[in-house]
Amino acid sequence: MLDTPIGVPEPDVPVALPRPTRGEIAFERVGFAYRRAAGRVVLPEFDLRVPAGQTVALVGATGAGKSTLAKLAARYYDPTAGAVRLDGVDLRDVADADLRRAMVMVTQEAFLFSGSVADNIAMGRPGASREEVVAAADLVGARAFVDALPEGFDTDVRKRGGRLSAGQRQLVSLARVVLADPAVVLLDEATSSLDIPSERAVQAALETVLAERTALIIAHRLSTVLIADRVLVMADGRVVQDGSPAELLAAGGEFAALHAAWRDALS
Repeated sequence: MLDTPIGVPEPDVPVALPRPTRGEIAFERVGFAYRRAAGRVVLPEFDLRVPAGQTVALVGATGAGKSTLAKLAARYYDPTAGAVRLDGVDLRDVADADLRRAMVMVTQEAFLFSGSVADNIAMGRPGASREEVVAAADLVGARAFVDALPEGFDTDVRKRGGRLSAGQRQLVSLARVVLADPAVVLLDEATSSLDIPSERAVQAALETVLAERTALIIAHRLSTVLIADRVLVMADGRVVQDGSPAELLAAGGEFAALHAAWRDALS
């Protein structure tokens, strides 16, 4: 494992991101293929600009390329063609520590470590004061359930956060994001494993977390998608629809069909 070449190497001469980082993401003639899969093209070359502060939802069938696009934005992969830029800087030129401060990914599995609720929230910004940790929990609506725990913020969440429900674990992860204060947030199916009451609590928290930040949201539940400013419908690695949720519902096509299927499933 230690001898395995790093797929996304650190730059020899890192370029600093602008301060403050605004969060504009640009895909410039980006293409991507998995080399191990005989060069199979996953994302044909495309251009895409996400302005700073915009919330963009990525929807489409499994295998459409949504997660690959988000992972390119997070530099989990490098494109095989073109460049992904954050505030005009190619991600390949950014030091990893600098990029991770500017960009945070939240997945459906909110991983918590053994230790207190406060310790787990503080992982968003080690060294944060107790007051800042409590304020972050308050902002995402986690304060009520934390105060109800036997020892409040000092309650041990146990291994993998087993003492908390899935929705409570996700609220703790969102409090981490607030504390980290990144310019960009990537959400990969962040509400897919939650029941309806928990999903509503997390969605309310998301409106706070995403305010004035750039966000890419991957979701199958269209209730999460509807909070976005803009929706990209993907199929076979290509963007086939691009517009606001209201515009795409009115236009018919792929998004309207997905929305109708989601509504039918609820009933």
